[in-house]
Amino acid sequence: MNKIFLISILLISTFAAFGQKTPQVASLDTLPVIELATVQNEAFTAGEYLKFVLHYGIIDAGEAELTVNHAGKKYMGRSAYHIVGTGKTLGAFNWFFKVRDRYETFLDAQGIFPWQFVRDIREGGYEKKQEYAFYQHKAAVKTNKGKTYKIPPFSQDMLSSFYYARTFDFSNAQYGQVYTIPTFVDDEEYPLQIKFIGREEVKVRSGTYKCLKFVPVVQEGRIFKEEEDMTVWITDDKNKILILAQAKVLVGSIKMELVDYKNLANPISIVSN
Repeated sequence: MNKIFLISILLISTFAAFGQKTPQVASLDTLPVIELATVQNEAFTAGEYLKFVLHYGIIDAGEAELTVNHAGKKYMGRSAYHIVGTGKTLGAFNWFFKVRDRYETFLDAQGIFPWQFVRDIREGGYEKKQEYAFYQHKAAVKTNKGKTYKIPPFSQDMLSSFYYARTFDFSNAQYGQVYTIPTFVDDEEYPLQIKFIGREEVKVRSGTYKCLKFVPVVQEGRIFKEEEDMTVWITDDKNKILILAQAKVLVGSIKMELVDYKNLANPISIVSN
């Protein structure tokens, strides 16, 4: 249940990891300086708020919220967003598996890559605290364990990857096309991948939306048995926000759907309320 809830509630449900590897330990003093990237972003801006409900079978098991604000500080002279994601269990689930998770990323507003990442989770009897400092101008990251790793340029964290994916241009996406995001999670490199499989209308509590449909490229036998055991729908508009994620897992099924949103950067592709 720990991994099921974690993957869903954090919106990492949009992706699955395949082919992870341990990065090379490095020294910041010896790494060359690289030019910082710039990415066009029309998908989100400060003030955006998203709320999701997680269903475990027919039960509302938890909820997640995502907020975007200005960071109030700069990194190497560049403005940043402070994005916070929280997840918690609801009702009876608090009695046998109480979850209180908080994730934060400080995201470069020009390049849509992280400078800092904080993970503070409490899931049942399990607790974990992580802090990463990204040195994106040197393609490196330093963990709160004191280790510095060389990573692929402009790697994402668990939360920032969701926002970076929203900057992709899916307007001419072809069936079977795979999109990859280099990500650093739990001191490992993860190439997160999603595969486009079509367009369709999807109905959830907040309305019916025109959506893009994806499946993750997964490693079979871990959490999902097969690639098709998870499907993700995002709005077919400039916002590209998650509307619905459905998954069959080794011990049941889960579904997460959008129930509320505020201050979107663009009109949303809603068909009816």
